Amino acid sequence: MRTSPLPLTVGDLSEGELLDRILPRLAAGPSALLGPGDDAAVLAAPDGRVVVSTDTLTQDADFRLVWPNGYAHTGYDVGWKAAAQNLSDINAMGAAATGIVVSLTLPQATPVGWVEDLASGLLDAVRSLGASRCALAGGDLGRGSELSVTATVLGTLDGRQPVLRSGAQVGDTLAVAGSLGSAAAGLALLEHGPAYEGLDAALRELVGRQCRPVPPLEAGPAAASSGATALLDLSDGLLRDGMRLAAASGVRLDLDPDALALRAQALGHAAEVVGVDPLDWVLGGGEDHGLLAAFPADAQLPHGFAAIGSVMPADGGEPGVSVGGTPAATRGWDHFAK
Repeated sequence: MRTSPLPLTVGDLSEGELLDRILPRLAAGPSALLGPGDDAAVLAAPDGRVVVSTDTLTQDADFRLVWPNGYAHTGYDVGWKAAAQNLSDINAMGAAATGIVVSLTLPQATPVGWVEDLASGLLDAVRSLGASRCALAGGDLGRGSELSVTATVLGTLDGRQPVLRSGAQVGDTLAVAGSLGSAAAGLALLEHGPAYEGLDAALRELVGRQCRPVPPLEAGPAAASSGATALLDLSDGLLRDGMRLAAASGVRLDLDPDALALRAQALGHAAEVVGVDPLDWVLGGGEDHGLLAAFPADAQLPHGFAAIGSVMPADGGEPGVSVGGTPAATRGWDHFAK
């Protein structure tokens, strides 16, 4: 009986041979004065300042190769998400990305095709999400016992001041750009939902929002230009990230329950399938990588932002988050929670 050849793995190639398969899938981009292939890349810094952020995705902590519902998490998914979550951090400063470098730790049994797909996912995310100035400038390869991807993104402020978490003022309008709870709904379907092959198109789209998030990269610079007093990437959930903004600014964020209910209503189908309250996803679900922003009350919200509350004085001097005036218990993603 004829058997299929075993797939080529990382352990079958030298570092140089593996790089020869990855580098052609990268693009230098307009900000690169010297792209990948040398000891280091050289990127332009026209603003004279560099914004930088880094994040890591690790197998079985941040993604599974195969999820309980049968979805096979591809290298393309991981590459896309590694780019998206870091681009979102640059976005949350009101900046635009100019370069990205990636460090890969790979077990020897990792299929080479999976790594090639990761490089393609990185490039496609940068192009599709609108980071047109971002160069894929190179990185590092290493061998290890678990699959891990660390991306570092650089950005430019283009003459603007960075928008910090600490600038929200009493009386400001609280607004969001991007989705709330979609990625959490997708995660719940991956972990607890029916078989992926049986999901309808709407539910598969939510799975996609978990595996390939879509941060609104035009929103950060637009918010900065429109006078935003505070900005923050929504990576760990509205309540947890909102508490971070409130604490940094010394204020209370009061969320509008009607605005939250509308967001939850859009997730009702998935919530019925999994058996949860969709409001829990809206308030506590992370990884949507939208933006939470505060704007002066008389400011016109930029395209893509929707009001969800207001900035109030801190109760008794203690910053916090409330819903319709009622204090809300902080919940959301915590890497070190037990």
